[in-house]
Amino acid sequence: MVNLLQELNRETAGVIERVRSSLVEIRNSGGGVGSAVIWHSNGLLITNAHVIQRKGLEVRFRDGRILPARVLGYDDENDIAALGVEGHDLPVAEIGDSRELRPGQCVFALGNPWGVIGSVTAGIVVGTDGAGSNMRADDREWIVVDLQLRPGNSGGPLVDVGGRLVGINTMISGPEVGLAVPTHVVQGFLARLGESRMKQRDQADHNWLA
Repeated sequence: MVNLLQELNRETAGVIERVRSSLVEIRNSGGGVGSAVIWHSNGLLITNAHVIQRKGLEVRFRDGRILPARVLGYDDENDIAALGVEGHDLPVAEIGDSRELRPGQCVFALGNPWGVIGSVTAGIVVGTDGAGSNMRADDREWIVVDLQLRPGNSGGPLVDVGGRLVGINTMISGPEVGLAVPTHVVQGFLARLGESRMKQRDQADHNWLA
């Protein structure tokens, strides 16, 4: 039993370390701190819309680099935003299928709460209506999780036990209850953003957002 637990710990630590490579810290001119996840290796980042409310956005990577970030688009209703930085071959998150989540599955939330870089908390997906793990409120979709989210977790990745990105951490709904935007909602947002930018830019930029 001890050997089994040790092996499980090693595997879990390896998964989390892999996910951490795609986690970045967001800072704004007002001193606020949030998180984001690297979606595309050429510098596309996903975070929450409420994280980018102030100007002067900077992104801090795990290797200590700090780069200015520009807002590519945002969706206040679903609390999603896309940022761009000048980067190449950045470590990206492996995108999972949020529609496959089921109540009781283990998940991990990563972020930078209270300045603790790369913090991790674990919990389970909470069942809501018996038909899946997504809760609808005010026409929005959420993944409801039984874990603690703190200031600074916003915009960070929610991943399954395989390290696949299934959501973007967003807010606290109650004691030990957090909400995340499902990845399929993020993908829909990026598709709409790409279509909008196609009217202004060339096809190469559209592929970069895809």
